[in-house]
Amino acid sequence: MSYDRSTAEAVIQLYLDGLYECDADKLGQAFHPSADLRWHEKGELNVLSYADWLERVRQRTSPKSQGHPRHDFVVTVDRSDETTAFVKVKCALPPRFFTDYLVLMKLNSGWQVVSKSYRYETHD
Repeated sequence: MSYDRSTAEAVIQLYLDGLYECDADKLGQAFHPSADLRWHEKGELNVLSYADWLERVRQRTSPKSQGHPRHDFVVTVDRSDETTAFVKVKCALPPRFFTDYLVLMKLNSGWQVVSKSYRYETHD
């Protein structure tokens, strides 16, 4: 199935839906294949490839299937022009609650996430 990536907002929603449902196919449509994920842990920078991340997603139990309410929303969208956007979102895979920083670019195939950096905290 192909998803509409004609707007940055559509890709953001696809991303949030994919996280909540742990749907690697939706996330795969939202991300460019060269994208990576970065986070800070114990004073070190960690980097994970998009392909390795999707494998992890495929092995998760989704918040949706566990009956968790959605905790996702867009904090800000900053568009520098018609082809580049910086997006801050909040989302959760309980008990972890995330702040994600996404860089989106409008490519020939439409808008896609080209980079993701994030932080999280754990709540009971």
